Amino acid sequence: MARAAPRSDAPVLASFSSERLTLAAGVAIFHVATARVVLCFHTREKHWFLPKGRRDVNEDSGVGAEREGFEESGYRNRLLPIPLVHRQPSPHNAVAGIVSPCYVAEPVWTQLLPLNHACQYLLFWYVAETLPPDVENAINARVRETQQGTANQVPYENPPRYPPNLTLPARLAMEPEEYKPVRHENTGVGADEAHYRSFLIPVEEAKKRLGGIQRDVVHKGWEAIKLRWSQESGDGSAG
Repeated sequence: MARAAPRSDAPVLASFSSERLTLAAGVAIFHVATARVVLCFHTREKHWFLPKGRRDVNEDSGVGAEREGFEESGYRNRLLPIPLVHRQPSPHNAVAGIVSPCYVAEPVWTQLLPLNHACQYLLFWYVAETLPPDVENAINARVRETQQGTANQVPYENPPRYPPNLTLPARLAMEPEEYKPVRHENTGVGADEAHYRSFLIPVEEAKKRLGGIQRDVVHKGWEAIKLRWSQESGDGSAG
């Protein structure tokens, strides 16, 4: 029996000063060609989860989601614009000629979670894709050249954004057959993250291993990816 999607809560009125608020972002990272999504497993606490964490100071939430996705899972990734019902206005200075204005990289879910009796955690959930081989290889070459980071930690570099005129079928054509996204070791930045392991898992299986909002982030993200594929190719068989 299919599980019902979680319901949005009623709007709330609340105010938090800077010292009482933590902004965070999480991400479902899809390898679209194989219909799989990245899940993390906590080897000590024995539970599955999507990567997430606090954004850095002066960091955009979407950028923070990509970085946290890499640090906790080892997969470089970038936000994937998808067809999504949302309430954000279109920019007044939109660039002409972009073929996919209906595809956006906005949060698919937002959560208000208490950190303790005094502090609030505001969490944005995004949808992303593993990087195409040429982008992955270019970043890896640059970070090796500059020797950023420590000897034991794989350096991070923000990926380029998904090109606005790149269709999803054209994006998947960038990957050779049987291509496997690169999973980097030693990307965690905290002691707890040493207990994380990550895996690319078929979407339907991943939904069984997750609960609540995280399960619906995967479900909603994958349904939107399939819809974009259908709209751009006339074929609903993404992955």
